Amino acid sequence: MIYNVKSSQIYLFFLSIAAFFSSAVNNRNRASRPSGAFLLLLTGSIPLLFSCKQGSKPNVSDINLELKIARFDQDLYNGKTKDLQQTDKLLQQKYGSFYDDYVHRMVGDPTYSNTEILSTLYHDQAYTDLNKEADSVFKDMSGIEKDLTQTFRYIKHYYPNVKTPKVISFVSGFAVQTPIGDDYIGVGLDMFLGRNSKFYGAIVQSVPAYLSRRFSPEYVVPRITETYAREELFPERDEDRTLLSKMVQNGKILYFMDQVLADEVPDSIKIGYTRSQLEWCKTYEKDIWAYLLQNNLLFETDYQKIQVFLAEGPFTPGLGEKNESAPKLGVWMGWQMIKKYMQENKGTSLQQLMTEKDPQKILNMSKYKPK
Repeated sequence: MIYNVKSSQIYLFFLSIAAFFSSAVNNRNRASRPSGAFLLLLTGSIPLLFSCKQGSKPNVSDINLELKIARFDQDLYNGKTKDLQQTDKLLQQKYGSFYDDYVHRMVGDPTYSNTEILSTLYHDQAYTDLNKEADSVFKDMSGIEKDLTQTFRYIKHYYPNVKTPKVISFVSGFAVQTPIGDDYIGVGLDMFLGRNSKFYGAIVQSVPAYLSRRFSPEYVVPRITETYAREELFPERDEDRTLLSKMVQNGKILYFMDQVLADEVPDSIKIGYTRSQLEWCKTYEKDIWAYLLQNNLLFETDYQKIQVFLAEGPFTPGLGEKNESAPKLGVWMGWQMIKKYMQENKGTSLQQLMTEKDPQKILNMSKYKPK
């Protein structure tokens, strides 16, 4: 789930600023469980990097773009030893709308002043511990910046007029992973620390393991790309309410990611599957499709009935034995449908695909019928 601070809907938020950041990790060998604001609602070492092979992708070396990540996390932490008013002013000047969103929507609310929130952060050991771990994991982000630069060059190749957002890193106590605002995309480093981070085991009741296993550095670039695609380039239309339309929309997003991410990024990371879940989908693709057809689900609009095929989860209830099925099967099936559509219609450009509004047309022209 994506956090869009531009809209009126706030997906993720701290439960209470009054309970802000209780002490979390005091024993290096055992993570005590954080409470208060660290327990929040969720969607969702050196970083593993991917070199960018050209492969069948277009040559984008002539596109003048160099993306750097602004380290708000470091600037905020460095203000700990300075005057609060001065730190507040400096952060406002440098980070503008992001800073306002951070203090009033991600870690706090408008009833508290900027300096009150800063003071609360700086006096809590949990914030210090979490910030130090994030800084150790992401001491050098040049590799991630290189991969992001290449991805946004591909995006610029296909969509020359889009504005490249400012990318800002931060730590928020697991509040949000990749928030998007009017002029930025944020990267919540504390939600990419590596699946074995001591913090994730301490918040397992709020953040289940099937989500936190993906909180690793190799997911940074794919998640930023997905957020940008879903929120900025190809937002979902209100009228697309059938399961088929949502399958097609999600399939388009993943196909777009295929075109702009490095060839080395595995499909499992793009969609957030384990390798076994991906293999399960491939093995039972025909059966999944038959199940959707036999139960007349493609044109179903009942939210409760179709959400089970679109939502995150450890598995899809009712399908597979011993809970071994993959989750969000509609998303994966839509991806395969779009791939087949592009194979069958080789003259179709990426831009034409993304602007096609008729999911029934895509289904028919894809000749999708897994065997």
